[in-house]
Amino acid sequence: MSRSRSYPLRTLDKGLNDLDRRLFDAVAESPSPLLDLTMRPLSSAADHSKLWVLIAAGLGSSGNLSMRRGAVRGLATLAVASLVVNQGFKRLYPRNRPLYEGVPLSRLRRQPTSNSFPSGHSASAAAFAIGVGLENRTAGYLLAGLAGAVGLSRIATGAHFPGDVLAGLAVGAGVAVAGARVVPPVDDSRTLIPAPNVEDLGPNPDGAGLVVVLNPASGDGSGARIVDELRGSLPAAEIVDLDEDSDIDAIAADAAGRAEFLGVAGGDGTVATIARHAIEAGKPLAVFPAGTFNHFAKDIEAPDVAAAISSFQAGRVTRVDVVWLNDETLLLNTAGIGAYPEFVRARTRYQRLRIGRPTATMRAVLKVLRDSSPKKVRIEGRAATVSFFFLGNSVYGSPSFLPGRRSRLDDGVLDVRYLEDGHRNATVRLLTSWISGRLRNSKIYRELQAPVVTIESDAPFRVAHDGEEGDLHTRAHFRVAYRELRVFGSSVYE
Repeated sequence: MSRSRSYPLRTLDKGLNDLDRRLFDAVAESPSPLLDLTMRPLSSAADHSKLWVLIAAGLGSSGNLSMRRGAVRGLATLAVASLVVNQGFKRLYPRNRPLYEGVPLSRLRRQPTSNSFPSGHSASAAAFAIGVGLENRTAGYLLAGLAGAVGLSRIATGAHFPGDVLAGLAVGAGVAVAGARVVPPVDDSRTLIPAPNVEDLGPNPDGAGLVVVLNPASGDGSGARIVDELRGSLPAAEIVDLDEDSDIDAIAADAAGRAEFLGVAGGDGTVATIARHAIEAGKPLAVFPAGTFNHFAKDIEAPDVAAAISSFQAGRVTRVDVVWLNDETLLLNTAGIGAYPEFVRARTRYQRLRIGRPTATMRAVLKVLRDSSPKKVRIEGRAATVSFFFLGNSVYGSPSFLPGRRSRLDDGVLDVRYLEDGHRNATVRLLTSWISGRLRNSKIYRELQAPVVTIESDAPFRVAHDGEEGDLHTRAHFRVAYRELRVFGSSVYE
């Protein structure tokens, strides 16, 4: 009875083996100059996973967070797949390697001595490609083609039967899928945001109706240096200079009252002050960057004076969000509590060493964690001891301590990020989460996105904002004013 039952299985096994050998012969004996040229170098590059380690290094050094996560996941998945194949399947299912007969000499390589089933190269290729693709779909698609080519190279060079390669690809894919169950990939999808509000006021080549409030002291004197450029390009505009004794609010209110278009030339702090008067007067604001960083101007696509002039002359106005602190102080970019000001200063100092923004950011955060004194506060009623607190006007990209740019300035939410103090081995755990690209899963790092956020404390704390040191508060109520400010430029950073 047992013989009759096993006969069909033996027949099926023999049939699959025969098919496998015929497919191998078809690929190995194919007279293809392209295969002769590419298969042997590609197979060699994949030895010991050198190809995938090199690609992972490239992905890890990119500024794209999902690619960095993909590099880590891809290598981890590859390591597990390699272990499963070499210490599992190859020991359980011994199979001889193909014979070299029929393989062109130009493709031949030294034949491995391990069992043929399944292909370890193919398992590693599939594991890495799918692992990366779980975090970054575009990169995964590109690597899938390369993984398939590596599998083909193992047949074309005589190292494996097609069945070995298919089994290896299946094992690698299975490990990647199982890994996604154990450690789910980060979902960077965001809620859809309504299209920007755009007005076309028509061309204004000479600046008629524009009154510009200029702070000549901004940016270590940059404000004074752009006067000639403004007057040369916008001869009909009126320029009002500020000095040390100027009452900026009185001057801005007067300019807003008689201008058709209000302009400001200065840094982020000056722009925020003038923006308040533009809102109260219902006038569109033209921002001419003349500060040190000019974050707001860059985010509305006015990174320099020439771009800002062109934007004004084109007459394209859009609406952006602003943030009100205790319904008194207007913020355009960011605010911070505790170590945030120290963090910004340290990061700027490290960036001058030309070590790259991500490395400078991490070094600055570690310095803050080591040297700063945490603050005991209540965030939306929840008690927390924070060593770093960041609040942004609109969402600042992917999870990080201080992402560089916003993709939108009109999404209607506050972006809150902070680090909680008091956890054991906090620095090591934070560093590990950051390197692996899984910061959002860390118990130390917190995120909150809402239109209103309130922070309270029994002891006064300082709220720094838009490059200014700020005042002391025991209660800081932040509120988004959705698309309240009209500006010449764009609310979408391309």
